[in-house]
Amino acid sequence: MPFQFPKIYPILDSSCIPSSNRSEFLQRLGSALTDAGVTLLEYRNKTGSDAEILADAAILRATMPSPNIKLILDDRADLIDQTQFDGVHVDSGDLAPSAARNLLGPHRILGTYAGTESILPGILAEPADYFSIGPIFPTTTKQTTKPPIGPDGVRHLRSQAGPDPVLVAVGGVSFSTAASVLAAGATTLAVSAAIFRTPDPAAEFRKWLEILT
Repeated sequence: MPFQFPKIYPILDSSCIPSSNRSEFLQRLGSALTDAGVTLLEYRNKTGSDAEILADAAILRATMPSPNIKLILDDRADLIDQTQFDGVHVDSGDLAPSAARNLLGPHRILGTYAGTESILPGILAEPADYFSIGPIFPTTTKQTTKPPIGPDGVRHLRSQAGPDPVLVAVGGVSFSTAASVLAAGATTLAVSAAIFRTPDPAAEFRKWLEILT
């Protein structure tokens, strides 16, 4: 049975992880998110060493056990076996989706970037399970020069993509704007700062889950 993408896709950016007591923080966070009902989570670390990525990943995997929770590693398809994660997300400029699929095999989840103002030519034919679009609004956790597209941009991209592709709306989505982005045609909301820069990310996730599902 194909994986059913949830309405909320938390992205844990390394900028949201404190440098002191890092392991203890991640252990508490992973356990709390599991209890809160997270079924899909991406770990994104653009600047950390391989050792840091693997150490963080080991804690997340131990506290967020498979097969109930799918963990996605940003960019680093080369580390997927060592992390025991369930998939990889590759952006434009990263490893090509076809090359990432060769590393992952047929059963792991693969996501890639599909466009901002229009769907990138040929991207929907790539061997990916989901396609990120955006930024939807200004974002503080990922550097990008692309202009925000808002719900109207989501609606336009959905009309181009058709009804079937899984479109993940990324960038600056807040609790107050979430419903409008889903109504515009996004399958899933990728949320980083709005969850992980709050005092209690697990409680914040529960709030989103209750209102959107």
